[in-house]
Amino acid sequence: MEWLSSATRWLSDAEHGATDRLIPRWLFLRALGCIYFSAFFSLAFQIRGLIGPNGILPANEYLQAVAHTFGHLRGVWFAPTVLWFSSGPHILMALCWVGMAASLLLVLNLWPRGMLAICFVCFLSFASAAQDFSGYQSDGMLLEAGFISLFFAPRGMRPGFGRTSPPSRASLFLLQWEWFRIYFESGVAKIESGDPQWRHFTAMDEYYQNGPLPTWIGWYMQHLPHWFHAFTAFATLALEWVLVWMLFLPRRWRIVCFFIVTPWELGVIFSANYTFLNYLVLALGVLLLDDEFLLRFLPQGWKQSFAADTTSGQIQTGEQVQTETSGGFRHQLKIVKTYLAGFICAWILYATTAELIWMVSPLPLPTSPVVALEPFRIANRYGLFAVMTRGRYEIEFQGSDDGHTWVAYPFRYKPQDPNKPPGIYAPYQPRFDWNLWFAALGSWRDYSIVPRTEIRLLSNDSDVLNLFKGNPFPQKPPRQVRAVLWQYWFTTMAEKRAQGLWWRRQYLGLYAPTIERDAEGTIRAVEMPNVEPRK
Repeated sequence: MEWLSSATRWLSDAEHGATDRLIPRWLFLRALGCIYFSAFFSLAFQIRGLIGPNGILPANEYLQAVAHTFGHLRGVWFAPTVLWFSSGPHILMALCWVGMAASLLLVLNLWPRGMLAICFVCFLSFASAAQDFSGYQSDGMLLEAGFISLFFAPRGMRPGFGRTSPPSRASLFLLQWEWFRIYFESGVAKIESGDPQWRHFTAMDEYYQNGPLPTWIGWYMQHLPHWFHAFTAFATLALEWVLVWMLFLPRRWRIVCFFIVTPWELGVIFSANYTFLNYLVLALGVLLLDDEFLLRFLPQGWKQSFAADTTSGQIQTGEQVQTETSGGFRHQLKIVKTYLAGFICAWILYATTAELIWMVSPLPLPTSPVVALEPFRIANRYGLFAVMTRGRYEIEFQGSDDGHTWVAYPFRYKPQDPNKPPGIYAPYQPRFDWNLWFAALGSWRDYSIVPRTEIRLLSNDSDVLNLFKGNPFPQKPPRQVRAVLWQYWFTTMAEKRAQGLWWRRQYLGLYAPTIERDAEGTIRAVEMPNVEPRK
């Protein structure tokens, strides 16, 4: 078994780590800290309205239901979150502020492993209790990258470039493997879905219009000729199916791959608001590069700092080897940590590989290791845009005091006013607006957030109202609230020049039951929806 021991040390021990990836690691961890900060920053303005005690999907109600179904012990494993202790508004805000503080310290390179652990626990705590508001692939991507980075980051309080603690080869590969899977599994999902739009290269014809949160740049791109959209559809499949395999080729090909995918991701960032998803994929792409390539682009002061850190690291490494050779307990502890890290990395590799294989062929591989990691979202399956939406539908909440005159609640980010250009918000993630895009594609019976929001608006709940841009009933809540459905299209160039409109829209009817609160405070439905779910 000596070969297994040697292989484990070579893969998981920092002494045998990838000493040529110090600058890419430094850049990636700074970017990861910024992405974590964007996630917590956006939650700070929304979390109480989303899962607070008076929110749309209260975390305390959900956790009570989990405990009732599974029991407390199994419930904690099913929903690993610190909100089991308390899910009041102050704890929810503390979760955001602690996460923001830890992410900033990670950006400043202060105790990166500790800050990564805090960020992971805080974000997992939200994701595990947020129900429909955390069902996005981007959340899984961040949790997976954040957890693996615990083994990737250098040790110490002020590690600099971390010459004395280079990244383990196993953690480096798993982060690159995540980057590869995000692309490749999305390509597999597109083909296996059978969506004719991908097969006929028409998937991008209305992509910029029909996505969750379009941008004004996407408006202009939508009006480019069909050959451009056909080319980008073909290029998307070529990138996801073929080009990403350059990760496994020699160094020169990896660098070429970086310069292909980076402009691609930047184009996606500017043409659509996919929160921090593309920023994370962009950051993972940095790991295709090495020190030799990046050193030439560093400012002179950074080059000197890197050289000094390298010299100091070589001296400290020699001293550390002597110390650990003579220190029995510390040496044994280090061996245990190395094997534990190797075991965890191997577990994640198996789970993610099995998920990928099952997308292609239902091989009878053991499922228990995969299922055990599911609550922690650190070994995920990806499949972005497997099926393209064929229309843009928008839910609008309206209130009324007499049942005849209806006033709309203005959204912060969703398309609503035809005169208003779609903005660029990413990496900020407006989860309420985002979820309503999904709800508009289905039935209100499958998306409880819609009738729950109606009920909260009947009482002018401040936490939920903060999810909107304004309150059209500031003095007292309306007597009735309803959710209606519109279909939206980008205007043509001629329409925009003539009228200045970015959107045109058509009223489709009632999406969810109209809800009324009577004089006794009883809430009841007074009108049922008259539109069918979109296919």
